[in-house]
Amino acid sequence: AVATATAALLVLLGALAGCDTENGAAPGGSPSARPPAPAPTPVWDRSPDSVAAVGDSITRGFDACTVLADCPEVSWATGTDATVRSVAWRLLGGAGAAGRTWNHARSGARMAELPEQMTRAVKDRPELVTVMVGANDACRDDVSHMTSVADFRTYFETSVKKLRTELPTSQLYVSSVPDLKRLWSEGRGNPLGKQIWKLGICPSMLGFPDAMDAAAVARREAVRERVVAYNAVLRDVCAKDARCRYDGGAVFDFRFTGKQLSEWDWFHPSRNGQQRLAEIAYRNITASEPPA
Repeated sequence: AVATATAALLVLLGALAGCDTENGAAPGGSPSARPPAPAPTPVWDRSPDSVAAVGDSITRGFDACTVLADCPEVSWATGTDATVRSVAWRLLGGAGAAGRTWNHARSGARMAELPEQMTRAVKDRPELVTVMVGANDACRDDVSHMTSVADFRTYFETSVKKLRTELPTSQLYVSSVPDLKRLWSEGRGNPLGKQIWKLGICPSMLGFPDAMDAAAVARREAVRERVVAYNAVLRDVCAKDARCRYDGGAVFDFRFTGKQLSEWDWFHPSRNGQQRLAEIAYRNITASEPPA
């Protein structure tokens, strides 16, 4: 009887020991060590090593250095000027900005041209592509000629798809379209600026700048509403791509003054304006979270 009881006790102890081992305890009774789970790699890289830019005259630095000429060295996106300190200059340093950047923007470009520019940009295989385009879609001879919101969306979606198909891990930073109505309100007090606007600069917004009749007010408001709609497209399309970051309307909301406008046309950014655009973009690109 004693032998039988002893054998039964040993079997029971063995079973209990097996349960402890299965539940994660070491044979000696101490919990087994488990390695900590690795932290997930962030999708958004805050320090890309190369930059390509697409867009319009703002990104080309038009009228920022000399009249009626591009000045890409002061571009907010890829410029090499140490006083502007472009996005590329801040991310890569002076040497990097000179050697690992590409500017495919074109003065006068509208959203319809962006897919073609993106095709050229992906050939450079950049880690970051910046986009600023849309002002020319609203700046037309007449409000009826503004790019439709549907077409604006189609061309932008095509451009994003092109980048994502060719470069799955490259990032896209998208700037909002500036508030053209604020440009009118800031520049209309400058007699020289108004004379230059008569040459045909953004007539849908800047034509007859002193007119305050109902038709003129409605015209300007229609342009502003279209810009707001364009920015909604940029925001919505970008939100569907994990490697795309929209500026949250920062450029549209920026309260620029005459100091940030070109002295030659009171429309394009001056060197100071380019610097402020670079500050906004760099802050958003390097932020731990995207703009709200």
